[in-house]
Amino acid sequence: MPFLVEQLRQRQFTPIELKKALAVEELPTPALVLNRAALMRNIEKMKVHLGAAGKGFRPHAKTHKCPIISKLQIDAGAVGVCVAKVSEAVVLLASGVNTVLITSPVTTATKANVVGDLALQGASLSVVVDSEFGLEVLLACLPQDARLNVLVDLDAAMGRTGTRSESVMLRLVEKISADQRLTFAGCQHYAGHVMHIEGYEPRRELSLKLWATIEERLVWLRAQGIGIEIVTGSGTGTYDIDTEVASITDLQVGSYIFMDEEYCCIGSQSADRFDDFEVSLTIACTTISQPMDGMITVDGGFKSMASDTVFPVPYDLAATKFRFAGDEHGVLISKESMQSVTLGQVIQLVTPHCDPTVNLHDYYWVQEEDGLIHSCWPVSARGCTW
Repeated sequence: MPFLVEQLRQRQFTPIELKKALAVEELPTPALVLNRAALMRNIEKMKVHLGAAGKGFRPHAKTHKCPIISKLQIDAGAVGVCVAKVSEAVVLLASGVNTVLITSPVTTATKANVVGDLALQGASLSVVVDSEFGLEVLLACLPQDARLNVLVDLDAAMGRTGTRSESVMLRLVEKISADQRLTFAGCQHYAGHVMHIEGYEPRRELSLKLWATIEERLVWLRAQGIGIEIVTGSGTGTYDIDTEVASITDLQVGSYIFMDEEYCCIGSQSADRFDDFEVSLTIACTTISQPMDGMITVDGGFKSMASDTVFPVPYDLAATKFRFAGDEHGVLISKESMQSVTLGQVIQLVTPHCDPTVNLHDYYWVQEEDGLIHSCWPVSARGCTW
């Protein structure tokens, strides 16, 4: 494990300026294209929205895996950032991002030892626990001089992580408070299955119902004399719903910076498409073959785009559909617009699911307002799955 940690700390964390600006058509496709202006507008819009509601934002770096973007979000006022994995925390802390919450419980000595090492570095590192077993593993591996913030993870319905037991909650808080190395910082609740419910009203109804359950537990904890500073959770799909929840202090929004087809499909408060934020991330692919009329093959497949439920969508080709054709290829299908598409043409696609798609690429090719690519941003936490 020390070998892996050292390798992560040696990764590239800063922008790479190109000697010559490139057009999107000149990129080595498939390529991850990030429109900087749209990215910055998305960051600003979320900041303004949550600020007006009196909430902070703690954006999730699992979406972008890029310290450069985390620092842009912190510069915009984020209270810190989240990561899903210990290895992602290693990368962000090594890059100079100093306020990090690991949102998945740690239950092995291998990972807990890394957490203990990170907790000695003077940064503000936080973790979640949802079991006495996990807490004991952390305590056994945490050096005496280390300091670590701990949140109790609460579950209402998703059944992935978090405890539903009031007695477990109380015992965890008591054990955290009894150890001088630990600070009880608050609670986390995330209902990921709610984020992609189609239709604003059904999404709102279920999210607020689940948060009402969580708020009952928070009231119970406070009745035991326990102060709760942080209540964090939520996500992009309920960013304009969960601000109604009084107890929430900050939201763990992630995909809003990029937008993908999964999110675009869920609908917003006022439209069938969720268009509250701009699509800033696309995959540039090149047309390489045309075995039959009405179809043309591009050089991007499952190795460059990840999908749980939906297909990529051509960014600027109306009435055109995409289907995967294996690891290396995809096919564009259209009876109408194929007449204007030629071999060797670069087509930009809206990512089907941005988080795992990003994890397939080494760099963002950053497009500036002149339409050209002037720099690359490393996906520094690519492959950080542990």
